Amino acid sequence: MNWLWAWLAIFCTMAQAAPIAVVDDRGRSVELPAAPQRVISLLPSLTETVCALQACGRLVGTDRFSNFPASVRALPKLGGLEDTQIERIVALRPDLVLAASSSRAIDRLEALGLRVVTLEPKSLQDTERVIQQVALALGDAAAGPALWRAMQQRIDAAAARVPASLRGQKVYFEVASAPYAAGESSFIGETLARLGMGNAVPASLGPFPKLNPEFVVRAQPDIVIATTRAVAEMPARPGWSTLRALRDRRQCGFASEPWDTLVRPGPRLADAAELLADCLAGLDRAGAAAR
Repeated sequence: MNWLWAWLAIFCTMAQAAPIAVVDDRGRSVELPAAPQRVISLLPSLTETVCALQACGRLVGTDRFSNFPASVRALPKLGGLEDTQIERIVALRPDLVLAASSSRAIDRLEALGLRVVTLEPKSLQDTERVIQQVALALGDAAAGPALWRAMQQRIDAAAARVPASLRGQKVYFEVASAPYAAGESSFIGETLARLGMGNAVPASLGPFPKLNPEFVVRAQPDIVIATTRAVAEMPARPGWSTLRALRDRRQCGFASEPWDTLVRPGPRLADAAELLADCLAGLDRAGAAAR
């Protein structure tokens, strides 16, 4: 039996040493001489993807907004999209930097000789692709499809828990005040559709449009979802006291930690689907009790 363990150890070592080519969101093939052991992630969804692929231990730094899982909070924080701390990144000697395609730091990092893979999920299809590309970059290509399959099974199970009485009802999902909403074409809208729900904001308006507040009043959504604070403030907005969803308390407000889960397109999309299913089931129970 010892020979088997020795062979597995040799195989894993060879796999880690094999060169890797990853095509990123720029359409560029980034060549990695071997599976990276010192990784920096500059986007929360990428940080979470690395950890979901069981490679959290390889992270040596993240952007300031990466806060999940808890272990990444102790890592060096290297700024955001607009103020990436280039010198600190170089000092950490990463053999791979994962960055958003919208990051301004990409050209500078590459000019300094760092390997940068740009990936930024914006839809469910994007998320699947990004998970697979990150798994490939980490030297474990098979882990990506396996993680995605597990996520889909959980989303399907969450959908099965959504009360039949609520299916098809229109949801207004507010991602930020002004207000900005998650439309049908956003990853949040796609997740709601997977749960059998409608959306008060059509795909024609874009994934996360800024709305005229009167639009929401005219749309009269059946259900409102936002942060706890936003839900509490909504009745005071001009005209919003006429929203039946608020009047009848057909609303779900989320605190900051679960809210992060809902608004990040990464491996926690299954967690998000479960949170939404719980919210909808709770509304159904409250409605039944009121009747």
